[in-house]
Amino acid sequence: MKVTVLGASGRAGSEITRELAARGHTVTAIARKPEAIPAADGVTPVAGDASDAAALAELIKGSDAVISALHFDVPAETVLSALKTAGVPRLLVTGGAASLEVAPGVRLIDTPEFPEEWKVFAQGGIVFLDALRHETDIDWTFFSPAAVIEETPRLGHFRTGTDQLVVDDKGESKIGFSDYAIAMVDELENPQHSRTRFTAAY
Repeated sequence: MKVTVLGASGRAGSEITRELAARGHTVTAIARKPEAIPAADGVTPVAGDASDAAALAELIKGSDAVISALHFDVPAETVLSALKTAGVPRLLVTGGAASLEVAPGVRLIDTPEFPEEWKVFAQGGIVFLDALRHETDIDWTFFSPAAVIEETPRLGHFRTGTDQLVVDDKGESKIGFSDYAIAMVDELENPQHSRTRFTAAY
């Protein structure tokens, strides 16, 4: 499959790029600093700014799917516009966990434990997901991670969910970047969450 990764030099984007390459996909890896993109067979690093929809459309043309690992300062409308212009049918998004429910009607962002300094960034993810929920032309998937996503050894296993935070028997919600990447590429190859959100945690 021909896949474009946006934000390919970041922590999530790098792991997703590595996982795609390891599975034999052809990857166009886009970042503002392409020299920071992990080198691998089948990966073509490209300098690009995703905030320009017209320029982005040129970079993603010919892709079967786009995986966005961008920060939410680039709005959903910009990314969706680029995909439509380029004729790319599918978008998978590295989302945020803040809008996952910890109890009926109670989101993670609404809990007292949610750090105040994270709320501005987290709100961007909520707005992005809301915009996707109104999208009917592009086949999109929003992948919320666990509450904590960290650099841990690759385990190769995890549990998935939809709109509720997945926690372990200690009440903790965690996943490593490498296992998050496995779940993302699994969804790419075997779609289970078309036009909806899912999550994963240990």
